[in-house]
Amino acid sequence: MDNDLNVTPAADAAEQSKQDRSKKEKEKKGFIANLLEWVELFAVSVAIVMTVLVCIGRHSPVIGSSMNETLQQDDLLIISDLFYTPKQGDIIVFESQKTTYEKPYVKRIIATSGQTVDYDRSTGEVTVDGKLLYEDYAVYKGIERTYYNAGIEYPYTVPEGHVFVMGDNRWNSTDSRDIGPVDQRCIIGHVIFRLFPFKNFRTF
Repeated sequence: MDNDLNVTPAADAAEQSKQDRSKKEKEKKGFIANLLEWVELFAVSVAIVMTVLVCIGRHSPVIGSSMNETLQQDDLLIISDLFYTPKQGDIIVFESQKTTYEKPYVKRIIATSGQTVDYDRSTGEVTVDGKLLYEDYAVYKGIERTYYNAGIEYPYTVPEGHVFVMGDNRWNSTDSRDIGPVDQRCIIGHVIFRLFPFKNFRTF
């Protein structure tokens, strides 16, 4: 009897230790399984995003300060021209056939075909079809230029198949006031969202 009593606690301890090890192994396997699921989900998500970008969009960096404060130098934009029809207020990326500048421009559409733009150089106010635009995004800094290269006289009616664009940093932007209206065929795409820097991610 004494021997049986001495052996039983040791056997119980061994059994408990075995159960503890089994529990820890299960917990470890569960953690690894969950981790693998998250890694797989992340990989699939990245693959989907990349596929979408390749199929319907492309990226374009911001160069210069003409769209401050809405966009900043080196912001990375995702743009698309899929089923796109230009609309007033859209931010677009386009190439100009009227300048020797080789990089794409990033500007905001102020007016589309058939609309009439009026621009007050002294105040920076913009009127479209007789209505003053509310532009809380526009920034006026520096000294207003006294001339523009496009030779546009205001009020100005945007010709068919074109858009009138301006930079949000209104007094430091080369836009339709300089290069004239933009041919819609030169539009590379409209901005869908700002991808980078990640802390400033936003849609448009």
